[in-house]
Amino acid sequence: MASEDSGGVDRAPICLCVLCGLPAAGKSTLARRLLSDSVRLGWRVSVVPYDDLIPEHAFQTKVVEDGVKLQDMHTEWKLHRQAVLHCIEQFLKGPQQPSSPHINMAAWERCNKTLLQPETPHRAPLLFLLDDNFYYQSMRYEVHQVARKNSLGFCQVYLQCDLESCISRNQSRSEPVPAEVMGDMVKRLEPPNPQKNSWEKNSVSLNTTDKMSDCDIQRVMEVISSAMSNPLRPVEDNTEQTEADRLKCATSVIHQADQACRRLISDAMKTAKENQVPPTQMKSLAALLNESKTAFLHNLRGELLQESTFIQEEDMDVERVVKRAVDVFDHEKNKILLNIVRGVT
Repeated sequence: MASEDSGGVDRAPICLCVLCGLPAAGKSTLARRLLSDSVRLGWRVSVVPYDDLIPEHAFQTKVVEDGVKLQDMHTEWKLHRQAVLHCIEQFLKGPQQPSSPHINMAAWERCNKTLLQPETPHRAPLLFLLDDNFYYQSMRYEVHQVARKNSLGFCQVYLQCDLESCISRNQSRSEPVPAEVMGDMVKRLEPPNPQKNSWEKNSVSLNTTDKMSDCDIQRVMEVISSAMSNPLRPVEDNTEQTEADRLKCATSVIHQADQACRRLISDAMKTAKENQVPPTQMKSLAALLNESKTAFLHNLRGELLQESTFIQEEDMDVERVVKRAVDVFDHEKNKILLNIVRGVT
């Protein structure tokens, strides 16, 4: 089935399929199965592995005094992730090869080499399988925006696997993700929620704690086929735009609140050191503060996204909202710090 792009040129169906879930949940295994089945259908397929495309330095951690890690963070993650989507957009405009200083272009060429071979049927349906954790809703929404902007199909596959199984599988890998990082990720994981977000309606959830069945693969292929046949169009009603504005505003507030909370945690660690808190207690303090921050930001995000009376970012005093919210965390931080210091003295 052919569709028309914004320029009115008839083209083959194209779909962006997001594979999301914890590390070792089975995303790469699923991608290989989908690749095999899709090729048998005569589709063109590209598996887009974010781990291979995004350079390792993008995931560097911040370390504070005494070697205590406050949180696994990277300062340029968003820039690199956007570069992946930009390369997909460039590829679709072809025939020139995309280029970007923010991703591994050799890896990009490897995952798309079959699409560029002369014998590849350029009128065949085109499927991009985006293989990453995509644990934040906002990460997946960026893909949806690209699909909507370019009139592409969009769908999501959430691989639901318990943390213990993921950690066990992950340990057998050559470069395993630290268990504490996976534990932190599961706390922040925001699974697709079609009931709440209309843009997530083309989603399927698989329980991958056990081996995936042929029925699971069939369900995924049906969702992809449906997305192929129903490409997105630029937003015309206010419902989806309101959701987009709400997400943008919440992301802005959360980002600023996160930065403010980090400064408060840093100040608390300095205060603890000045009070001669021993190293073991310093580590416990860092863990408690970060657990508190994670829960605080998660709850704040939920409140912002569920606010019945929504005010757009440009109409909101974001600085005041952030300050009011961070005051709550500051109070909780002080209680945690006081308990640690009292325990020492």
